[in-house]
Amino acid sequence: MSAVDTPQQRITVIRPSRGLSLRLGELWAYRELLYFLVLRDVKVRYKQTVLGAAWAGLQPLTSMVIFTVIFGRLAKLPSDGVPYALFAYAGLLPWTYFAAGVAQSSLSLVGNANLVTKVYVPRILLPLSAIVVPLVDLAVAFVLLGVLMAGYGVAPGVELLALPLFLLFAIVTVAALGLAFSAMNVRYRDVPYALPFLIQILLYVSPVVYPVSFVPERWQWLYSLNPMAGVIDGFRWSLLGTAAPRVSTVGVSAVVAVCGAVASFVYFRRVERHFADRI
Repeated sequence: MSAVDTPQQRITVIRPSRGLSLRLGELWAYRELLYFLVLRDVKVRYKQTVLGAAWAGLQPLTSMVIFTVIFGRLAKLPSDGVPYALFAYAGLLPWTYFAAGVAQSSLSLVGNANLVTKVYVPRILLPLSAIVVPLVDLAVAFVLLGVLMAGYGVAPGVELLALPLFLLFAIVTVAALGLAFSAMNVRYRDVPYALPFLIQILLYVSPVVYPVSFVPERWQWLYSLNPMAGVIDGFRWSLLGTAAPRVSTVGVSAVVAVCGAVASFVYFRRVERHFADRI
C-alpha cells in the first residue's frame, strides 16, 4: 500500500510588529493590489454618468470662467503677462488635483471598512490609491488646457520638461495631508466636516487666482511654507512660460512637503494597528 502524497498547507501568520516598522518591502509585494484598487475606483467614479470623464475638465473650466470674470475683469488682478483665463486654469489644474486627492484619501479607510476589518492588506494602499485616482482627472483636464492654449496662441517652451518634477511635488504634497487625515478620520469623525473648511482656506492662501509676486516681499518666506505655492507657481512656469519661480520659494515648499509626507507616513504606520478596532 503506497502512501498518498498530499500538498502541504501553507499558513501565513500575521503578528503585530514591535515598535515602528515601516515595512516598505510590503508595499512592493502588494503593488498589483494598488493597481486594481485604482482601476476599481476609476470605473466606479464615472459609472452611470452622462458626461463621464468630461466632468474632470468641466470642473476646473467652470471655476476658470468664474475666476476670470470676478478676479480678472472686475478685480483686475495681475496674471504674469498671459491671458487671465489661461493663468487661472493652469493654477486650477494642480489645485483641483490637490483638493480631490486630499478629500478622497481622507475617506479611504472608513469607506473601505470591509477591507480593513475582514482581510489583511497593507492599509496604506487605500489612501495611496485614492491619491492616484485624481491623476486620471488631471490627465483629462490637461487635454482641455491644450485646446485653450491653442486658442490663445500660447505654446509651451522648454520649461515644459520641468513639469513632471512639479507633478511629483504635487503628489508628495497630497500624500502629506492625505495619509494624516485618513488615519485621523478613523478615530475622529470630525475630519469630513473640518476638511472642506481647511481646503477653502488654503485656496485663498495659495496662488490660484493671483501670482506669487502679488504677495509682499516681507511675507514671501511665510508664504513659501505653503507647499502648494511652489507647486502652482511651478505649473504655470512650465506650462505657460510665466516668470520663473523663486528658488527659495520652491525649495522651502518642497522641504515642507517632503517632511510632511515622511511625518504622515510614520504617523500612519504607528497607528494603523488600531484601525480594525476603531473603524
